Amino acid sequence: MKSASLCNQMTLLVLRDANQPVKQIRISKPLIVAVPMVALLSISGLIVSMHINSTRTISQLEGQLMGQNIQFEALVSDRDEAIQRLQNEVVTLSGQSKGMMDRMERVVELEAELQKFINKYGNQEELSNLSSISLDSDSYDDDSLGVGGEYIAVHDNEIDNLAKETSADLQAMNTLLDEMEKNVPVTINRATQTQYSLSGTPSEWPTPSKRLTSNFGYRTDPFTGKAAFHAGIDISGKIGDPVYAAGAGQVVTTDKDSSHGKYIIIKHPDGLESWYLHLSEIKVSEGDTVTKGQTIGSVGNTGRSTGSHLHFEIVKQNKPIDPLPYLKQ
Repeated sequence: MKSASLCNQMTLLVLRDANQPVKQIRISKPLIVAVPMVALLSISGLIVSMHINSTRTISQLEGQLMGQNIQFEALVSDRDEAIQRLQNEVVTLSGQSKGMMDRMERVVELEAELQKFINKYGNQEELSNLSSISLDSDSYDDDSLGVGGEYIAVHDNEIDNLAKETSADLQAMNTLLDEMEKNVPVTINRATQTQYSLSGTPSEWPTPSKRLTSNFGYRTDPFTGKAAFHAGIDISGKIGDPVYAAGAGQVVTTDKDSSHGKYIIIKHPDGLESWYLHLSEIKVSEGDTVTKGQTIGSVGNTGRSTGSHLHFEIVKQNKPIDPLPYLKQ
């Protein structure tokens, strides 16, 4: 029995210093075999565990990277769309600014033409020509406004230049607007005054007939045969023929007396008045505002008159003047 036990054991000799005795350690053979096996199994388990953990970690990292890649691609896609949208908006804004610049330059030209007209004190036809000029180019139907052309890509540097040009155009437009805010109201006010002056100038012939029977100035009086001053012109006509206002203004007098007969006095700008005498009918009242060419009465033979006609006068600053220079305008 003892020999069997000795066979299952191994003796380990531990050599220390030369002066020390040799130490013997008896260890059973199963233990010697088991210890390396346990160590090997432990190392193998550790390796397997590390492999599993590394695999799991790698999978997680791959998932994170894939998600980040998707987000990155989405960001890149959104950025590209944003850049494209911005480019389109810059191009659109540039086109609008160019169109606005053209129209504003046209407004400035019209303002200059209007100023020139006012300075020249032109006629009504010139004013109507100016007012007939249209700034609105949208006179066509939407269906007729076709577009097309070859596709040519726009590069980023071109967009930058376009944005700079658009900014410069907008700044120029602001400058023009500042000038217009200062000048246009003044010009409009002067134009209004000019229009009022033109329409109020008694230059419209007051009757259908243009046949004169007596001029302005000195003449032989038809009743006394003596020299006398004639303060207006006599225009022949039939009783009932219309009498027109020679200019726009306000009716200040509608009356009747033995000398003037039925008569009308209209006040105009610049201290002018027009007088209409010997009427058969008066069709306006004191205080009325009349327009140039409006019918205000009828030719007659009332008052100090030898026959049907219109006596027409123009009075300036309470002094009668020759009407013909006004009527010939």
